[in-house]
Amino acid sequence: MKLLLVCNPGGHFSTMMGLKKFWSAHDREWVTFPQSDTRQLVDGETVHWVGKQEAREFLPALTNFARALAILRQSRPDMLVSTGSSLAVPFILAAKLLGVRTLFVESISRVSELSMSGRLIYNLADEFYVQWPECAQRHTRAVYRGMVL
Repeated sequence: MKLLLVCNPGGHFSTMMGLKKFWSAHDREWVTFPQSDTRQLVDGETVHWVGKQEAREFLPALTNFARALAILRQSRPDMLVSTGSSLAVPFILAAKLLGVRTLFVESISRVSELSMSGRLIYNLADEFYVQWPECAQRHTRAVYRGMVL
């Protein structure tokens, strides 16, 4: 299976690295923006660098949506996996338009309520995972399978 791994730098990147046991067994490409932690990916990984996008920024999200369509068409993944945050929204929207299966893992900091990105894609993602049982109880489509460490 070929994966497209989409995440912002920082804690979202750390969460994705916590899923290494899963994604390391598959062909994969990455989508993120360059920062000190994500620059480590250049060794042996295919990385699509995109523009920095913060929450509530419409123009960067629109630009990244166009990039998402192009990257998804080029990469042709079987599944898009995202740990958030803001990059998840344009990429999951584009993946759904192109018929690519999607999986989203909510931030560990979201104990009972979803993040803004999580709320926007909650009904779009094929699989939606949370890291706290309280969050799964409040959001019935969400699945709790433990914490990503």
